[in-house]
Amino acid sequence: MLNHPSLAIMRCSARPEKITIKQCSAIAAALFLSVVPHVGAAQFNVVELTIDDVQAGFAEKKFTSEELTKAYLDRIKIYEPYYNAFTSMNSKALETARAIDKRRASGEALGPLAGVPVVVKEAIDIAGMPSTVGWAPLSSATGGVDLIPEHDAPVVTRLHQAGAIILGKTNIPAFSNDATRANTSWDGPTYNVVNKEIAPGASSSGTATAISGNFAVVGLAEETGGSIQNPASAQSLVSVKPTFALVPNTGVAPLAGSTRDVVGPHARTVRDAAILLDVLAGYSAADAKTVAAIGMVPAKGYTSKLSTTALKGVRVGLYGPGWRTKPLSNETRALYQRAIQELRAQGAVVVEDPFAGSNISSLAMPNVEYDPRGTESLAYDFEQYLQRLGPSAAAHSIESLKAILKVDPFSSEGPLGWYPTVLPELAKSLKEPALPPDLSEFYQLREAYLAAYNGAFKKHNLDLLVYPQSSAEIPTVYEQSRYPETAVSEINIIGSPGVTVPAGQYKNGSPFGLLFMGPMWSEADLLGYAYAYEQSTHHRVVPVLTKVKSKRPDIARQAN
Repeated sequence: MLNHPSLAIMRCSARPEKITIKQCSAIAAALFLSVVPHVGAAQFNVVELTIDDVQAGFAEKKFTSEELTKAYLDRIKIYEPYYNAFTSMNSKALETARAIDKRRASGEALGPLAGVPVVVKEAIDIAGMPSTVGWAPLSSATGGVDLIPEHDAPVVTRLHQAGAIILGKTNIPAFSNDATRANTSWDGPTYNVVNKEIAPGASSSGTATAISGNFAVVGLAEETGGSIQNPASAQSLVSVKPTFALVPNTGVAPLAGSTRDVVGPHARTVRDAAILLDVLAGYSAADAKTVAAIGMVPAKGYTSKLSTTALKGVRVGLYGPGWRTKPLSNETRALYQRAIQELRAQGAVVVEDPFAGSNISSLAMPNVEYDPRGTESLAYDFEQYLQRLGPSAAAHSIESLKAILKVDPFSSEGPLGWYPTVLPELAKSLKEPALPPDLSEFYQLREAYLAAYNGAFKKHNLDLLVYPQSSAEIPTVYEQSRYPETAVSEINIIGSPGVTVPAGQYKNGSPFGLLFMGPMWSEADLLGYAYAYEQSTHHRVVPVLTKVKSKRPDIARQAN
């Protein structure tokens, strides 16, 4: 019997066949809670705590890092079985929290996230924890083969340097390849904490559920085509989809690591998102493309432009047929009109359909719901990702991975099988994935999008765009319809930033959000505008969690 935390951790390290990594992690966390006396959630409430609240609590000795971490683990223990936000828990979380408490007690200068509980998307490598990419063949919990990275992704290193307490890794669909749900995950569906019947958003579903459900303070999400903004908006969160190359994405299982993939914050407030972006942003020697970020990070940080008057006098471009011909639903139109009036009340000047007469809508790939261009780099990026795992990892190339698993993720039946059929350069690259593919057509496309995008900003003297993040209410968790986003893949191909902020709620209970967009490297300005809107409206929907099992909990528990 595992009757002590140290024994649980030892057994987890050995990974016996009858005990999965997730089960071991959960046992270890639960035993820590049971054998160590603590204040716990009974004496303070973690719901809606901000980073500033947490740091004030430490300063005023309301709780320690260890007590706060235990309180979040208590909450996870209660509600995780009903929402499935996590794939694995970090058995070292309490140990890390105790170390932070000792450093704080000694008077040591600490980082901006010191003692703050955070979560990390499953696709992002944490040394010693399994990186399953959400795919059953890469999880020992479902009889597959674990890939255990030897190195943290740079963004995880930055979390450690900032003093964050990583509670665990959050659920994703197989290979992050779903813009609406996590139902193809080996670990089963993740549920939306605002309303369990509504889809949780996209491949960062687990992070969104964890943050909106108050399982942690902030979290790392990642996007190729909507997977930061969709789940954030679907669960009434603030998020930042950063400019491509602002935040390193090395050590992140890719879909388009060389061209589109970005890592960014999920938070409940704009200020928390800005603080987390300060930790994540900037050049890393581990990711050569981030050299583009040198000189682009604001000297005073991403909180420097947070102001309740930031919207006064700014020129805001509105959604219209010049951007996309797809109309807004009647309910979306009503919610959007209310939001426009709220922007005007803050002193913003709105510009109708600034892309009218431009060619931006004609640049989209025809006859597809999702434009995947940029994903031509997938084979090369995945090969590089596998090589970085370290000598002890089970596989270091696509070929060795296929040999071990006896299955090909790029086959017609695999989770990535669609991409080679629509992207000839990817099909070619799969024959020699160690060689960089020819991405010249994609970069010509990016240049065309940038010309149209920046041209509209210049023509109308715009400061930002504010769109409804979805064109209709969010679909349900088990139906097949796609998330009705309004700016995917446009801003992913362009590489420009977007900030989501809550803006209301549909009649079916799904949250309504706004997407604030600007030129490349304009995150600080966008966060300032979003802050002014947030502080004047306070539209975040605070979920009330329930202990009710889904009616169809096993529908997606299958090997993909």
